[in-house]
Amino acid sequence: MVSESSPLLSRAALPSFLWRSGALLVTTGMIAGAFGAHALQRRPGITADNLHAWRTAADYAVANGLGLLLVSMHPRFSTHRFAGYAILGGSVVFSSSIMALVLWKKMKFLGPITPLGGMIMIAGYAALIF
Repeated sequence: MVSESSPLLSRAALPSFLWRSGALLVTTGMIAGAFGAHALQRRPGITADNLHAWRTAADYAVANGLGLLLVSMHPRFSTHRFAGYAILGGSVVFSSSIMALVLWKKMKFLGPITPLGGMIMIAGYAALIF
């Protein structure tokens, strides 16, 4: 770990960045959840499985956003050089790839990317152990 005054710590790793990122993920997840519950189901070709996948993506965005809010408040982990970035990046990759697959079925190449986002999220949380 490094202190906030350390020159090794980039401005983006400050607790305020994690806080804002967490708030943005929660907001995005809530908007996506509302869109999925109301507008998405009226689109042609959207199945129950699509709605379930969309809900999963929205739920993970909210959960990881809340996780980042908590991490940003922790005196030790708010300046961790890996965890916050991994949680944020993994969540964005995971949730957005699922949403893109639901909206644009021709983007099948995103299918293998989704688990990579999940692994990055897990690595971010696992990094908080040490």
